[in-house]
Amino acid sequence: MTVKRMSHKVLDHSHFSRTTKSSLFSTISFAVIFFIIYADIFVSNLPMQTMDLRNHEVLDHNHDQTQVPQEQIESTFITDQSKPQLSIQAKIEELEDEIRDPLVPPENVTREERLVWFRRKLPELEILKSNNLSQQFHGRVLEFLNNGCSLQFYMVWLSPAKSFGERDFLTMDTLFKSHPQGCLMIISNSMDSARGYRILKPLLDRGFKILAIAPDLPFLVKNTPAESWLEELKSGRTDPGYIPLSQNLANLIRLAMLYKYGGIYLDTDLIILKDLSGLRNAIGAQSLDSESKIWNRLNGAVMIFDINHPILLEFLEEFATTFNGNKWGHNGPYLVSRVIARLEGSGRSLDYNLTILPPEAFYPLDWIRIHRIFRKPERESESRAVEMTLNELNARETYVVHLWNKRSRQLAIGEGSVMARLISEHCVICQDLYVLKKTYML
Repeated sequence: MTVKRMSHKVLDHSHFSRTTKSSLFSTISFAVIFFIIYADIFVSNLPMQTMDLRNHEVLDHNHDQTQVPQEQIESTFITDQSKPQLSIQAKIEELEDEIRDPLVPPENVTREERLVWFRRKLPELEILKSNNLSQQFHGRVLEFLNNGCSLQFYMVWLSPAKSFGERDFLTMDTLFKSHPQGCLMIISNSMDSARGYRILKPLLDRGFKILAIAPDLPFLVKNTPAESWLEELKSGRTDPGYIPLSQNLANLIRLAMLYKYGGIYLDTDLIILKDLSGLRNAIGAQSLDSESKIWNRLNGAVMIFDINHPILLEFLEEFATTFNGNKWGHNGPYLVSRVIARLEGSGRSLDYNLTILPPEAFYPLDWIRIHRIFRKPERESESRAVEMTLNELNARETYVVHLWNKRSRQLAIGEGSVMARLISEHCVICQDLYVLKKTYML
């Protein structure tokens, strides 16, 4: 077996922790209840079909299609089938979801102070435990994947559902444009909820197969090298670091999901351009050495692996033995680079039948230059440059455009820009929103 390299010419390379006191939350809850009671009386007299494309929430009470489990619907919606509405309790729970994220550590504290904080927080960190909902995880996954999926995709979302925004929706939208028969699982406690259902509803209503599912982390890491790491973390002896723990748990979950079930992992800041079904056991290079044209950094924003692929065990072993919550990327993109470089150095990489794709496959534009595809062309030369970039993306083996959200999330999408054109050509729903506007903003 060999490690396959593809050397193509690269394209233009491109919390805080709010601890809400019970008295404050009680006051807020009372206010929410008071508002809901009187707002519902007023809203019930309004037309019941509207779509807020900016928030991607469809409020269409004439349609009752859903892929949400029946018991979950009954627990979060009032039973009036003609006008499904969130119950008061569900709305209060959503409010709580919005005002706190228990995985974000306090700022400017010592390691010892952070450990004290973490041990105090452990009882409320549901993500680390098995509970009644998460114990259904494996059964729900198998049932969902036995659903005529052409490909199975995974995303991980450990932030509050409120923060799942338009850019994240765009990734799903372009995924289903190129893979209409694919199945997407969003591994998330917060999205496995009434709010998450409303966010996904525009795609669910079009018949696409999506499941937001609360993970069972102890099950996912069972019988893997990361099992002992999780036990140490739950004991309070492991320093989670100052980087939000959700980032590193997301790194762990993506590896465990691929190992247990196989398929394609995707970050939530991508535009998918082409069918990925021709790729197998593949990971993408983020950058190449300027002289040798050999990769010098890999990235795990897109990973494609068979079930039980042995290199995933190597990744999980590296995560467990070298975990560092104080170095950004150490347990993510740098991890896959370290492991594969070490295997190549020892000659063991020949055993893994791994394909390393060139940067144009998933990272055709680097994070420094990503802003260029958002700019509105003001001159004829800039319009020609837009056309050239689009032609390169379409003609070359570019499957995905990584948008480097930390760099680009707040950028406006200029009319006629590369980004605007990609949206108009590769969206199912987003194109209706963006192509009609003079200035685009995700």
